[in-house]
Amino acid sequence: MPNSSLQAPVWLFDLDNTLHDASHAIFPAISANMNTYIARVLSVDGVPATQAMIDAARLGYWKRYGATLLGMMRHHQVCAKDFLHQTHDIGPLDALLRAERGLARLLRRLPGRKILLTNAPNSYSTEIVRRLKLHNHFSQHVAIEHMHVHGQLRPKPSKLMLRRLLRKHGIAAQRCILVEDTLANLRTARQLGLRTVWVTQYLRMSDPIGKAPLPRTLKCPGYVNVKVKSVRQLPTRLSGLRRSNNNS
Repeated sequence: MPNSSLQAPVWLFDLDNTLHDASHAIFPAISANMNTYIARVLSVDGVPATQAMIDAARLGYWKRYGATLLGMMRHHQVCAKDFLHQTHDIGPLDALLRAERGLARLLRRLPGRKILLTNAPNSYSTEIVRRLKLHNHFSQHVAIEHMHVHGQLRPKPSKLMLRRLLRKHGIAAQRCILVEDTLANLRTARQLGLRTVWVTQYLRMSDPIGKAPLPRTLKCPGYVNVKVKSVRQLPTRLSGLRRSNNNS
């Protein structure tokens, strides 16, 4: 079998807050929809849920399961398809979308195959990528609907899902580079042997409810191979990623 370190890498790109600035307007719109949805689910006998109850559910399920949706499914029998549709129904994206120029040129410069790997729903992520004019640069588009393992939804940071993805595409973990803004997802990937890139420029808060500001200095954890402000820095950091692969 060929040495994986000598083969072209396979890039796994996150979407929101990695390839575009979701924190600017898109995440606030989704967050408002999510609060409305959760409030409706948590209301009992006409008694509305309080904001404290909504925040506790969103944060608690996010911490416990890695995604609020999984907690809503497990504890409140919420339909994933309905939840994703309602929360991501934010109207025209033109006024909300903000991203750097030159992303298509960046992806062309990077050696190897690129796969989009996002916990966002397929319809939303397809539209974002199309508007960014990046759709022709990804060989596969893996959205949350595609992240089922043994009949169970397993979005990032699921190790089961990542292992299945690697097996499905016949890729050695050592060939893969996950480019992400979310540390929990990077930690899991590194544990499986993937190389990891942490993108930081769009991060505003350290929790999904927008109440825990990030520390002034974002320290780079040991499971992150390379920390960049922008994905546009990736071509200049390739040598560091190659070294980290040889040292792993």
